[in-house]
Amino acid sequence: MGQNIAGLLPIIILFILFYFLLIRPQQKRQKNIQMMQNNLAKGDKIVTIGGLHAIIDSIDENKVVLKCGDGSRLTFDRSAIRDVVESSAKKAEPKKQEETKTAEKADSTAKSK
Repeated sequence: MGQNIAGLLPIIILFILFYFLLIRPQQKRQKNIQMMQNNLAKGDKIVTIGGLHAIIDSIDENKVVLKCGDGSRLTFDRSAIRDVVESSAKKAEPKKQEETKTAEKADSTAKSK
């Protein structure tokens, strides 16, 4: 009985090694890609799997219409998007920060007078 377990131990160790080196990192990458594709929004600058750089013009459940640099519009599947270069949400954050700073300056100016 003990020899059977000792004979299976290298196979079990090999499976655990494969899981942590190959399977688990791939699952994490796939989860991140799925989350990125679900969070796409109009105005995001993206790169497709084929290397096309464009801005999302409109989006629905399965398809994305991209606006290219020359103004042409191309339709792609959501799954064809590889990376988001600049999110439209990140563009909105600096504007909010500027508005806050402007409001703070106005408040401090009003208080000093």
